[in-house]
This record gives sequence, C-alpha cells and structure tokens, in this order.
Amino acid sequence: MRLTHRRPALRCLTALAFSLVILTGCSGEDDGQAATTAPAASATPSTSDDGAGPDGTASASASASASTGAASWAGAKKFVQIDGARTGDGRTYLSVRPAQKELHPKFDAWVIHPGEGPYREVPMAEDAQVLLSVPLGDEKRAEAYSQAEFVSRLTAKSSSARSAIGYDLSFDGQGQVTRLQSLPMP
Repeated sequence: MRLTHRRPALRCLTALAFSLVILTGCSGEDDGQAATTAPAASATPSTSDDGAGPDGTASASASASASTGAASWAGAKKFVQIDGARTGDGRTYLSVRPAQKELHPKFDAWVIHPGEGPYREVPMAEDAQVLLSVPLGDEKRAEAYSQAEFVSRLTAKSSSARSAIGYDLSFDGQGQVTRLQSLPMP
C-alpha cells in the first residue's frame, strides 16, 4: 500500500530535479558524465512511460525528448538496458538507460550492473543492424533480426526479464542507433 503512494511522489521529485537542472544550465565543464546524466524524460502527465500519448501515438514532448537525448549520444557507443521499444511514424524507438558490464570472474559470461535514473527514448536508424542472442535470439551466437522482430521479442518479455539483458548500441552523428547487439544472459 505504501509503494503506491511513493511512486507518484518519486515521479514528482524526479521531474522537479530535472527541471532544476535544465533551468540552472550546465557549468560548462566536461567531467565525462554529461552524456549519461542528460535528462530526457518529459514531466507531461498525458504521456505514458513509452512516450506515447493517451491514443498510443508519440507526443510532441516525447519526440522532442527523444531527439534531445539522442543528440547527446551522437557518434558514441553505449552499453544500456532497454526497458521498452515501439514503432511509430515508420521508425523504431527504444527506451534506454546506461548500464555497466564486466566479465564474470569465474565463467565466460557478462555481469550486468543495472543503471539508475530514468529511461530515455532514442530512435533507431532505418537501416540499423540488430544482432540478438539468447534469451531474445534463438541462438547463443548473435544473429541478425529485423527491427520489428526485435520489438516483438522484447515486448513479449516481462519487465524483470528485460532488465536482466544488456545491449551494446552504436549511434550515428544524429544520435540514431545504427547497431544494436544483445549480450547473452550468464
């Protein structure tokens, strides 16, 4: 019962914190964290967590957030968690947040350390390469899949299962995902 009261309060505090960061601006110093701490979440209550409005279409604020968040990762390679994916306007959009990976000390596998903070929406390039391995793909070795098949496979997983999977993403100069590769679960 207490959790239902904390969630709205947490969202309000998060929105307030992001608003303060935006209003106060940046210090101009580049400490290497700017790309991972740039806010892209919208505080507009009419949109859902996937950036879609009440009718299921992308809202203007979600699209603006996506382009702002994506631009900060332009030309970068990032390791992320993907909470959700959707298609709209003929494009695929991913809800991502940075995470960390490290080699398991005893096994030939990755240990995924979940990120903190909000997910932000980033667009995929039309010709983006999607490479999936188990548990999203059918094989242990990464194989190519279509963006539509990736969205279908990802959304079929529970939220807890999605949070256990990490992805290497490559971005082009406009901040669009050009390559997505899932890491196999340990």
